[in-house]
Amino acid sequence: MQLFFKNKTITGYSRSFAKRLTWRIMIRMFLIMIIPVFLLFWMTYGIVALGVAGISDRILKGEKEEVRRIASDLYMASNNTAAFIEDDLTNPDRMHDIINRMVKLNPYMRSCGLYFIENYYPQKGRLFAPYATRRDSTTIIEFQNACDQGNDYVKDEWFKNAIASEKGYWSKPFFDNDSARTPLVSYLLPIRDKSQKAVAVLGVDLPLMWLNEKIQPMDTHYSEKSKEWDASFQIYYYMTDSAGTIMVHPDAKRIVNKTIQPYITKGPDKNRGHLTFNDRREDKMVIDGEEVLVCSQAVKYTDWMISFAVPTFYIRLIGYFAAGIAIAFILIGMLVVYFSGRRSIKRDVNPLTLLAASADEVAKGNFQTALPAIDSHDEIHRLRDSFENMQRSLVNYTEELRATTAQKASMESELKIAHDIQISMLPKTFPPYPERHDIDIYGSLKAAKGVGGDLFDFYIRDEKLFFCIGDVSGKGVPASLFMAVTRSLFRNISAHVAIPSEIMRTLNNAMLEGNETNMFVTVFIGVLDLQTGLLRYCNGGHNAPLLVGRDVGALPCDANLPIGVIADFKFTQQEVSIDPQTTIFLFTDGLNEAEDSHHAQFGDLRIWNVAKRMLSENRHQPQQLIEEMTETVQRFVGDAEQSDDLTMLAIQYMK
Repeated sequence: MQLFFKNKTITGYSRSFAKRLTWRIMIRMFLIMIIPVFLLFWMTYGIVALGVAGISDRILKGEKEEVRRIASDLYMASNNTAAFIEDDLTNPDRMHDIINRMVKLNPYMRSCGLYFIENYYPQKGRLFAPYATRRDSTTIIEFQNACDQGNDYVKDEWFKNAIASEKGYWSKPFFDNDSARTPLVSYLLPIRDKSQKAVAVLGVDLPLMWLNEKIQPMDTHYSEKSKEWDASFQIYYYMTDSAGTIMVHPDAKRIVNKTIQPYITKGPDKNRGHLTFNDRREDKMVIDGEEVLVCSQAVKYTDWMISFAVPTFYIRLIGYFAAGIAIAFILIGMLVVYFSGRRSIKRDVNPLTLLAASADEVAKGNFQTALPAIDSHDEIHRLRDSFENMQRSLVNYTEELRATTAQKASMESELKIAHDIQISMLPKTFPPYPERHDIDIYGSLKAAKGVGGDLFDFYIRDEKLFFCIGDVSGKGVPASLFMAVTRSLFRNISAHVAIPSEIMRTLNNAMLEGNETNMFVTVFIGVLDLQTGLLRYCNGGHNAPLLVGRDVGALPCDANLPIGVIADFKFTQQEVSIDPQTTIFLFTDGLNEAEDSHHAQFGDLRIWNVAKRMLSENRHQPQQLIEEMTETVQRFVGDAEQSDDLTMLAIQYMK
């Protein structure tokens, strides 16, 4: 016996439990160790990100101060020169000298102009605008009047805004009108006469390309395919104004032409649509398809913000390096554990191999197979004892299983018979009155279980159609018995009484006798006079039927209690005249409360929509209406299990 087990161990299961157990231990160890590695990576990432942000802020602060200094120099030069201009307003010829001197003394200034309001100097013509520009470091070209080039500046928005301004401000970036299309930004300052009236605008131009070269080297990287600037792995500066217009950027083609927002595909500025000018901030964004850490600082006394973009790839790279070292140590430790642990596990689980062979014999039906002897007193020994107990129990269990199977088959047969009896009690021949041309009826019932608690019934007596529909509380056999009693009592009572409320009252009192289970049933009872079309009805807590004729509408129903709740309850009776070709559609809550796999209900609105569609197609005959309603609810429910009995009854008055 032991030799057989050993051979089977070697040939059949030599790579089974011991190896799997070892690998599972290793995998769990690895997963447990991955957590601190993951935390180490993010801690390293966070620390490096903070360090990069701090270093970037310090670097950015220097560049910001350089920009601020340049802007401040032009600001101070403009305000100081404005005092000389205002003192010499009576001497227009002095204006050229002041402008020329201002450009010569300020190397950052590309050009300067003084733009007077219309007819301020009549002797100079309608417009007078002395203007000087710097072409290189030594040459200055003067224009006696900038208007000689056809520049009617008084109509421009920048001039109107500057004249109306209380103080000087930096304009939006723009292109100069000369052939070079130089990108500029101007400091505009209103000049006032002694009465404090604004009579001119002093404009000082700062070239953005020069500012761009001052902040960062113009070492642009372009993609070989698209010939566009490539942001991959690039560390760079950029500067924008409050509208997001690019003033400084490695890609010179974007300066003034573009705003920064279209290039941001992820980040706070993408959501805002504009830049927020805090004194300092750090954001993680995706710009030009590259995820970058952007450190930004506002330039004092301007609406500019200078930013420093560092790809997060460099930050993650350090985190990956630290995590890689930790993983390498973990793998080395796991290899040691693997080789030492596998041998020990293999030795300890060998008794399980012997026990598995005996279990195979038991599984074949050899319940008397001898189990191997196990000397250890641990879980494996307990497993061997459990198998021994199982052998003794299997014989008894198989006998009990045979008896239970036979009993279950008998119960299923009896349940099928009960279902057939229940269905046989309900009308099942349609059309029920083929010889009559004044009425058409169709009904259907689908139980949620083998038998259900829904019912419907109808018959004609004395040229009156007596009909009802009901829904018993609960499901299964108890509900089916209660349903059978309700249907029988309806037949017996309505055979002698033609008043719906009286039928309902008698039925209610009869159902209360001996109702120890406190079951109840919602019922709608109607009596339709086939000669006049007058419908008398009484509703006992049931869904209001629909009238599908000229239009689709709910039959008005009083809020009565279901039957089987309170003895001698005063049920109210109602009546309505039914127009020819009108269909009365009755249903139980298994229709409007039918649920799909997400527990969404079919609802009254869908019932009304189907009825309206069938009416518009002139297909509101009882059978067509019920079949269409059934198909629609089945498509809605899909594969979800039916939760309640589904019963429908449709009656069309055709006289």
